[in-house]
Amino acid sequence: MAEKTSASSDTRERLLSAAERLLSTERFEEVSVRGICVEAGTNPAAVHYHFGSKDALVAALIEDRLGPLWADRLSVVAAVSATVVEVVDAVLEPFVELSADPLGRLHLRLLAQFVLGGHQVSWHRPWFRLESWVGLLPELAEAESRRRWTLAFQLIIMRFGGTEPRGREMSEREVATLRDFVVAGLSAPSGNEE
Repeated sequence: MAEKTSASSDTRERLLSAAERLLSTERFEEVSVRGICVEAGTNPAAVHYHFGSKDALVAALIEDRLGPLWADRLSVVAAVSATVVEVVDAVLEPFVELSADPLGRLHLRLLAQFVLGGHQVSWHRPWFRLESWVGLLPELAEAESRRRWTLAFQLIIMRFGGTEPRGREMSEREVATLRDFVVAGLSAPSGNEE
């Protein structure tokens, strides 16, 4: 049984790596499930068996590659009831690190395509789901906290993974301004609550 699980895990990783290779040179829309399976050397049904769809495969790729960068940092700040500034810093640090690396920029671009493109996928890791963030703004009602986090993430993801042709990392000053703006938005006094 362990051998079958190992083979399944190996196939899953081959599919993720194949998708990553193809997406590093081609646009998301141009990469097909069939192409991923050919690149991975797997049966054409392997993507559907392991993930269900191309969107779910790419979501798993994003979670597998980016999740560990945030998990420890965010677990620490959540456990100690950190300030909004500390939480925002824990979010931004991996974005800055990823933007300095070509493969990291690919992952940020894929994340942007999914979040900003409205792809409907089920995220599995806690820090990819909005409900994990709501309690980090305890002074706000849940609905207001959700709205603010949604806007904050859209802005951060757009700046780091958007499609604008920048070809460069954000400067320290740009990151500091983004940080201040996000902190201000998340910390602002509550207006009319629904």
